[in-house]
Amino acid sequence: MIPILEKLSGFYNSYVLGILTVGYILGELGHYLIGVTSKQTAIELDYGDHACQQNSSLFNRHELPMQCSAVGNESSCHDLDFNGTGYCEWNYNGLGIDYQILAGPTFILIFTIAGVFMGFAADKYNRVKMLTACTVIFGIAIILQGTVKEYWQLVLLRMVMAAGESGCNPLATGIMSDIFPEDKRALVMAIFNWGIYGGYGIAFPVGRYITKANFWNLGWRVCYLGAGVLAVIVAALTGTTLREPERKSIGEVDRQTASGKPISLWQVIKNPAMIMLMIAASIRHCGGMTFAYNADLYYNTYFPDVDLGWWLFGVTIGIGSVGVVVGGIVSDKIVAKMGIRSRAFVLAVSQLIATLPAFGSVYFDPLWAMITLGLSYFFAEMWFGIVFAIVVEIVPLRVRSSTIGVFLFVMNNIGGNLPILVDPVAKVLGYRGSIMIFYAGFYGISSILFFITCFLLEGKPEPARQESSVESSSKIHPEAVLNTRHMHGHDNSVFTVDEATLPSANGRPTQLPQHLQMSSGNGYDKSQSTPARQNGAESSRL
Repeated sequence: MIPILEKLSGFYNSYVLGILTVGYILGELGHYLIGVTSKQTAIELDYGDHACQQNSSLFNRHELPMQCSAVGNESSCHDLDFNGTGYCEWNYNGLGIDYQILAGPTFILIFTIAGVFMGFAADKYNRVKMLTACTVIFGIAIILQGTVKEYWQLVLLRMVMAAGESGCNPLATGIMSDIFPEDKRALVMAIFNWGIYGGYGIAFPVGRYITKANFWNLGWRVCYLGAGVLAVIVAALTGTTLREPERKSIGEVDRQTASGKPISLWQVIKNPAMIMLMIAASIRHCGGMTFAYNADLYYNTYFPDVDLGWWLFGVTIGIGSVGVVVGGIVSDKIVAKMGIRSRAFVLAVSQLIATLPAFGSVYFDPLWAMITLGLSYFFAEMWFGIVFAIVVEIVPLRVRSSTIGVFLFVMNNIGGNLPILVDPVAKVLGYRGSIMIFYAGFYGISSILFFITCFLLEGKPEPARQESSVESSSKIHPEAVLNTRHMHGHDNSVFTVDEATLPSANGRPTQLPQHLQMSSGNGYDKSQSTPARQNGAESSRL
C-alpha cells in the first residue's frame, strides 16, 4: 500500500468503499449512456425505428394542432405546420428492436455468463488484481465505443464492456464483506450497489448536455471517451492503493454438513428461500432496467418541449441515494429484532409503497411526473443493497462469491432481458402502456414475491431451541441443515473442534450445530477462535 495511505489507515475502509463505488458508477455510466444518446447514435450509425418527431422548440406542444408522435408516415409528418412553419421531422428516434437488443440482451448475455466465472474465480484468486483488470477492460471498451462507425462495432464493444463489468459486483462484494462488520453490511452494500443508479443518473446530464455542447465536433462520442478515460484512472488507483483483505475461511477451511461433506454451491442455490429471493429480485430488476433503458427516450417522446435532464439527474442521484442509505440503516437496525426475515420484509414494504408513485411518473405531465418519480425512487431504491445483504448472511463463506455470481446470472438474465418485450408490447398498447406494465407493474409483483420470501427466511429464534432443533434435524437427514424449510443465517466465524460443544441450560454439554463446525485438522488454535453467535440473523464476522 502507498505510504500515505498507511498514515490514513483509519479511513482505509471508507476509501476502499469509495474507490469501488466510483469504479462501479463509471461502469454503469458506460452501460446506460446508450439510453440517453441512442437517438444521436442511431442517426449516425443507421439503426432502429423512424418516427415523426417535434424538431422545433419555438412551440409548446399544447399549442400545436396535432402532435408529431400521432403521425405514422413520412409524408404526413412533413405536411404538419403551425402558422406556416413546419415543426416535425421524420428521423431515427433511437427506439425499435435494434435498440432494445443493443441495450439489453447483447450486454446481458456476456455480463451474466462472465459473471458466473468471475464469482468462482473470486473465491480462489486475488480479487484486487482481478478487479483492476476488469476495470481496465471495460474502461478501454467504453473509450472505443466513442470511435465506432458501424452498429455491429457498437454491439461488439458493449459485449467486451459487459465482460469487464461483470467482475465488479462479485469481486467488490467479496472485498467489502471481508473488511466491514455485520452491523454495517446492508448500508455498505446499498452504497456500493447504488452505483448502478448513480451511473444511469449521471448518464442523463452527461448524455444530453455534453452531446448538445458538441465538443470538438464529436457530439455524443465525447461522453464515451471521457467516461472511459476516468475508468482507466480508477483502475490504476484500484491496483496501486488497495490490498487484498484476509479471507478467514474461503479456500482455507471447509464448513461441513452433518454428513461430513463440505457445503456445496448447489445445496445453497436449491434452497427454496434462495430460489424465491432470486425470482423476486429478477422481477424487481426488470422494473428498474425498463425505466433505466427507456426513461430519457420516454420523456423526450411525450414531452419534447420540456428539458427534464437535470430533473432526472436530481431524482436518481439525490432522492435515490437517500433511499439507498435509509433502506440500509432501517434493515440493519431491525434485523437484530426480527432476524434475517426483517430484511425481506423491508423489501416487500418498500416496493409496495413505490408502486403507485411509479405509475404516476409515467401517467402525469412533467411536474407531477417528477414529483411522483421522486417519491417512488425514495422507496424503490432500498432494494438492491438489502438483497445482497441477505445473500451474504445466508450463504457460507466458502461459496459466497460464486453464489453471488450465480445470483447475478439469474437476476440479470431474467430482469435484464425482459425489457426487450417493451417494443412489441408498445406496438399493441402504446409506449406509455408498455412502460407502465414492465416498470411500475413489476414493482408491485416484486413486492408480493419479497413478502412470500419472508416466510422462507428465519426469524430471530430462541438460542437453545435453535441448537436443539438443528441437532435433531441433522440426525434425521445428513443434509437437513440446508434443506429445512427456513434458511438460517450462517455464522462465518472461525472455530476449532474443541469449541464444538457449548454448555446448555441444564449444565450438560450441547453439540454445536454441525453446519457451524469445522473439520478436524483445520490448522487453527483456540486463540484464533470466537464463540458462536446464536442468532439466526447474524452472519460473517468480517
